[in-house]
Amino acid sequence: MDYKNITVAGSGVLGSQIAYQTAFKGFDVSVYDINDEAIEKAKERITKLKSRYQEDLEATKDDVDAAFNRISFYSDLAKATADADLIIEAVPEVVNIKTDFYKELASVAPEKTIFATNSSTMLPSQFADATGRPSKFLALHFANEIWLNNTAEIMKHEGTDMNVFEEVVEFAKAIGMVALPLHKEQPGYILNSLLVPLLEAAQMLLVKEVADIETIDKTWMIATGAPQGPFAILDVVGVTTAYNITKEKAEKTGDPGFKKLADLLKTEYIDKGKLGTATGEGFYKYPNPKFMEPDFLEND
Repeated sequence: MDYKNITVAGSGVLGSQIAYQTAFKGFDVSVYDINDEAIEKAKERITKLKSRYQEDLEATKDDVDAAFNRISFYSDLAKATADADLIIEAVPEVVNIKTDFYKELASVAPEKTIFATNSSTMLPSQFADATGRPSKFLALHFANEIWLNNTAEIMKHEGTDMNVFEEVVEFAKAIGMVALPLHKEQPGYILNSLLVPLLEAAQMLLVKEVADIETIDKTWMIATGAPQGPFAILDVVGVTTAYNITKEKAEKTGDPGFKKLADLLKTEYIDKGKLGTATGEGFYKYPNPKFMEPDFLEND
């Protein structure tokens, strides 16, 4: 692997994290977004990450400032990708937006450039043709709070060159990730293939009134040794995300259980501003949720 210049396209929550983590590990990073307003927001997001790295990783001020200084910002895609060895796409999870982006990217990026999508819900084969270089295209998926939850799922499609696949595995390691190779396409990759059914099962236990939130979480934590139960995880994922997934399932399947769950999430949580850790309350109240109390796992 001889990557030096990395472009991150899309500077939302995760795109900003990917850019900063990559710069923190010594790479030169170009951040691209669609206009100057989005770029200013990116600078704000990334600046806020400095204190988290100092707090969570005990990085020095010099370390975090040097990382920021390795990042350049562009609203011109051709300039952002002019010398890119690897482009990591983190644009919105909408098929048409991604397809149009790859067509534009194919027309401006150097021939040497590898393309990687950070999509967690879509497969690389959906966009391989649009890239104009299917053999140099694959998925590279990160978890939120990348500097702590340092997984990188690398997923090829049938046309991905194995040398490219192995290079991206090495790149993931170089930016401090635990590289997790997937050799076949799988919706949800490894993490969400395991996690989504767990979260869905927990929510259905609640909506069927089998048990309450705390009992369900307590069961999972005691029986498996997990530090959090499914509802604590849902608060991090975000109640809105859970609702969108459930609503789509209800519409596709017509299952009354999913419809009831979607209604519950909307009326009791979303409509009341209880969106999870981001708003200070979801299934639990933060910053001191009940599941973190010393006696939570004991008999009442």
